Amino acid sequence: MKINKIFLIVFLIFWSGCVGTSSTGVLGTGVSIAMDPRTIGTQIDDSIMQKNLSAKIINMNTNYILAVKTKVIDGRIFITGKVDTFDEKLRITKLAWEIKGARSVKNDLQIKEKFDFQRAAKDLLITSQLRTAMIGSKKIKSANYNIDTYKKNIYIYGIAESEDERAEVINEAKQILDVEDVISSILLVEDLRIIKN
Repeated sequence: MKINKIFLIVFLIFWSGCVGTSSTGVLGTGVSIAMDPRTIGTQIDDSIMQKNLSAKIINMNTNYILAVKTKVIDGRIFITGKVDTFDEKLRITKLAWEIKGARSVKNDLQIKEKFDFQRAAKDLLITSQLRTAMIGSKKIKSANYNIDTYKKNIYIYGIAESEDERAEVINEAKQILDVEDVISSILLVEDLRIIKN
C-alpha cells in the first residue's frame, strides 16, 4: 500500500509537469504554436538554433545560465543579459554567428556592475507593467513578445501581425513611467521568410 502511494505521488508530479509544458508550445519557446505566425518548420529551426546557442554559452561559462537570454526569430538571433567583461560579450557574439542558419545577430548584452537591488526592482516593475498592458490590449498578441528591462531601458523582441500592432507595443512601452528608452526588435509577419497559411 505504501509503495502504491509513493508511485501515485511520483506519477502525479510527472503528469502535471507534462501538462504545464504543453501550454508553452512543443519546444517550450514561450509562444504557442497556434498563435505563432511562423511555420512549424521555422519554429523548430529557430528553437534548435536557440538551444544550440544556449548550450554553447553555458559551456563557455555556467554562470550565464540565468544571466544571458537568447531568442531566435526566423534565423535572427537576439541576445540580452549581463556578462563580466567586454571580451565575453564579443565571444558570445562570435558564438551566435557560428550557429548554423544565423541570418543576423543583435547583441544587447550589458557589462555587469555592482548589484543594485532598487534598480533591479524598478526594472522588474517596468517589465511587469508592460507585460500587463500588452495582455490587456486587444490590439496586441502578447504571447508573441519577449521583454527584458535593464537600467530603465526596455528591450522588446517579437513578431507583430501588422505595423499598427508594432506601433501599439512601442507606444505602450513608452507610456510607462520612468522608462528611459525603448529598444525594439519587432519583426512584421510579412518580413518572415516563410509564413504560415
